[in-house]
Amino acid sequence: MKFQVFREGKLVNDFTLSGAYLFGTDGISIRRAKITFADGGIDCLRPNLETAGLALLWPIEGFGRVLLPTTCLPERDRPYVLNIELARAKLMQITNRREDWSFFDSLEGMEEISKQSQEQFIKAVQSIQDAPAASQLADESLRKATVYSEKLAGRQGRLVFDRRRKSHGFGRGCLGCRIDPNLIATPQYLDKALEFFASVTLPINWARVEPRQGHFDFSVIDSCMTALSRRKVVISAGPLLYFAHDHLPDWLLRSGVGFEKIRELAYQFVSKVVARYAQVVHRWCVISGLNAFNQFNFNFEQILEMTRAANMAVRAAGSRAIRIVEVSSPWGEYYATTPNSIPPFVYMDMVVQSGTSFDAFGLQMRFGKDEVGMHLRDMMHISSLLDCFAPIAKPLYVTDVEIPSKNGRGKFHPDVAGVWHRKWEPTRQSQWLERFYKIALSKPYVEAVNYGSLADGGSNAIADSGLLTEALEPKESFDTLKRLCLSMFGRA
Repeated sequence: MKFQVFREGKLVNDFTLSGAYLFGTDGISIRRAKITFADGGIDCLRPNLETAGLALLWPIEGFGRVLLPTTCLPERDRPYVLNIELARAKLMQITNRREDWSFFDSLEGMEEISKQSQEQFIKAVQSIQDAPAASQLADESLRKATVYSEKLAGRQGRLVFDRRRKSHGFGRGCLGCRIDPNLIATPQYLDKALEFFASVTLPINWARVEPRQGHFDFSVIDSCMTALSRRKVVISAGPLLYFAHDHLPDWLLRSGVGFEKIRELAYQFVSKVVARYAQVVHRWCVISGLNAFNQFNFNFEQILEMTRAANMAVRAAGSRAIRIVEVSSPWGEYYATTPNSIPPFVYMDMVVQSGTSFDAFGLQMRFGKDEVGMHLRDMMHISSLLDCFAPIAKPLYVTDVEIPSKNGRGKFHPDVAGVWHRKWEPTRQSQWLERFYKIALSKPYVEAVNYGSLADGGSNAIADSGLLTEALEPKESFDTLKRLCLSMFGRA
């Protein structure tokens, strides 16, 4: 399967394949696929001839640079025009979302843009023999369709959010923020965290808590729990288990032990932590990202067994807190290249069907880095993904949201990570977060949204993503979320 890539009606000589992957009709990324660019075209090789789609970071004039998919297309000798296929997919997404949402009201001032987008796409298809001209029509169609889809997703989200707000459908602790244990002793930091957030998440890292086998250092966590327990705040903690390299103790990584021993050690660690803080923690992120991060290469059965054992350990340790199983990279791009990983919805279905006792799923949604799962998506794409959780018989916590407040470098550069409109800045971060929160909280099964970084600093997954500067000065996004809280609860 091949795609010609045009920019301003001309074949491009240079194109960076940021975030590119192939996916099948089930939405699952395809393994053993190879995607290359040369001579104005993208060549996609895959292990079978079934229909497939291509997703990649794509620039849209006036809107920014976001990761977009094509529709699933059959193999053919003649190359597709990528510009046309991206526009086709966006228009199909708009139609499908309007039907799913039963949203047929007109958007004031936007219906003409929607009509123009469709007309230009039809002209592009009719002009396919003149690929350069067709690509320009498709570019304009995609630009208008993306603007329209953003407005549509935002309007639908606001309407349902307002209905939920007026019916008092939001519980205590539905707005939260992850805090840095090293800053909690700073009075200004904690005061800002609790200025309007009714929930805070305290990270727990196995590697730091048990640096030597059987020797635990709870000093930092103890001081944090003491400070937080004095306040009327919902305390979340975790993840207790996260099988990525920097969260695993060196002694365990070097041990060479098998799965049974690792499960035993993990069970003991979870039991130890939970028993110590069972009386103050309201929510445990029990296990995180095992669908994507699997340092020990557990097989499917072992992944499921580790998830089950960790949740059992929490309950056995005497905690009645909510137990959350957190999912990383919800679009599942990692599955194409990461051995012994499981597509996110397959993992979630496995956990539910296995009868594992837990209370909710958590979802990480970080954007703004050239890394699998972190390339920027548009709001309709985000809303569509959240809709996929509706059939799952468990509440959903959006546990970790991050977005930058200024353009970064390297992996954080907008050209390879994505950008909303022209550049990242505090106002742009604020506007993006307001739209995201209203869309996410418009879903009745979303119990809470937790921001991933209160203040800028070296520990953030996304550079410059804090709601506060490193000097702990509020950014516009902090004030925006404070106003949102006031509108939801009549207080700040």
